[in-house]
Amino acid sequence: MSLTLGPTKRRTAAAVLTAALLVPLAACGNDDGNDGKKDSGKKFSGSAAPKADLTVLAASSLTDVFKTAGAAYEKKNPGTKVNFSFAGSQELAAQVKQGAPADALVTADTKTMDGLKSDTGSPSVIAKNRLVIAAGEGNPKKIDALKDLSDSKLKVVLAAPEVPVGRYSEQILDAQKIDVKPVSQEPNVRAVLSKVELGEADAGLVYKTDAATSPKKVDAIKIPDAENAIASYPAATLKTSKHGEAAAAFVKWLATPEAQKILQDAGFEKP
Repeated sequence: MSLTLGPTKRRTAAAVLTAALLVPLAACGNDDGNDGKKDSGKKFSGSAAPKADLTVLAASSLTDVFKTAGAAYEKKNPGTKVNFSFAGSQELAAQVKQGAPADALVTADTKTMDGLKSDTGSPSVIAKNRLVIAAGEGNPKKIDALKDLSDSKLKVVLAAPEVPVGRYSEQILDAQKIDVKPVSQEPNVRAVLSKVELGEADAGLVYKTDAATSPKKVDAIKIPDAENAIASYPAATLKTSKHGEAAAAFVKWLATPEAQKILQDAGFEKP
């Protein structure tokens, strides 16, 4: 038995069929986040970062270059302010554990960052560095190599072993079986550099980028790659940040060509 629909019933059936076909398409659009609600605040893809006053905890060896980078970022993102707190990575880690109000963290080693997995977002390495021997201006003690640091007549200063640069120093000296008895162990790399600058030490092990900030006060003696260590600088947002989207934007920017040029102009190596 055949059934013939009238014009009105045919139009009603077509409308129902069209609506049924549109439902799955609308669902697909929502899965992609096109409704403007899904993943809100989790991703940053615009050309300008969300406006915020950010506090970034950063390793001491980034002091000079991050001041330049911060100014460049603020110029690119009007309304955003980047405030840095510089210290040894171990001090920064302690601050994070104690709940210090901050938005992002950049350490001078992956070990310190790895110990903060429950406190940070996923880290990414933004730069690398190497060590040099920092000697007094003109290198009056004629220091040429790591082995010279074992001379008991020299006043050598190192960073404490809890500090990344101190661990790297210990690592390369142990690998070469060089016994150094430092006159002091400092809390960060800038303190080591300062001792040499002031003449309170004949030599110290610092990052090459730190020695480069004081060319008129110290001589940088290169350490061969085979005897050296490579320092990696990971950056990550902090889970306690009150400006998560803005913090993520800044961390992401550190990997951009603009930021990388600033870092590499200062002597840092590509990540």
